[in-house]
Amino acid sequence: MQYGLCNLGIVPIRLEPSDTSEMVTQALYGDLFKVLEQRKKWSRIRFAYDKYEGWIDNKQYLEIEEGDYKSLSKAEINLSKDLIEFVSDTSNNIHTIPVGSDLNGLELLKHKFDGNVLSSKSNKSEIVKTSFIFLNAPYLWGGKTPFGIDCSGFTQMVYKLNGYKLYRDASEQATQGEALSFIEESEPGDLAFFDNAEGNITHVGIIMEDNYIIHAHGKVRIDRLDHSGIYNVDKNEHTHKLRVIKKII
Repeated sequence: MQYGLCNLGIVPIRLEPSDTSEMVTQALYGDLFKVLEQRKKWSRIRFAYDKYEGWIDNKQYLEIEEGDYKSLSKAEINLSKDLIEFVSDTSNNIHTIPVGSDLNGLELLKHKFDGNVLSSKSNKSEIVKTSFIFLNAPYLWGGKTPFGIDCSGFTQMVYKLNGYKLYRDASEQATQGEALSFIEESEPGDLAFFDNAEGNITHVGIIMEDNYIIHAHGKVRIDRLDHSGIYNVDKNEHTHKLRVIKKII
């Protein structure tokens, strides 16, 4: 088994081993993964954080030893806090990194970081506050940053920035936590899930106070939430059908 560490800011992870293949998620600076299969130009990987799998360009990560992988996997929370920051290498070259980058591999990468750091879990009350970092970020399938993000990438990153792990996709996140029977039982920071005509969960958002929800749909936006689902005031219609509300924290 081989192991890898993302040494670049934002790296696309593909469905198939090709630059033209669909991006299913992104590797952020400091992300750890196992290399399940390695070809001449591409490797199929499984992230340590959420067990998500995809293909990465071999030029866009650093191979590391198993001992380093195990050590970093057990490390405490150590994330970049600001919207955009940078690390510098031994030649004083600057590498930009986005919010939520994992800084535990700095020593291994021989990089320096002087920015603000998140190093502990937050109270549930911080979830909605953190979500505003991504407000108006454009929707991007597979995205995980304020420069482009999808619905489950948004919820995963907001929870990550508060010290809590979510799976990558909405359907996977819906298996976590405790189901609530009514919207009235929910609290700000809980997750609302929505399904399509076939009954498959395809969307997720973060519940706010007073029956509002923040979610990624075209952009990260705030809409009304009722027993039917998400009501978009711009379109004057319901855009998503509510399936279940989950209390994760």
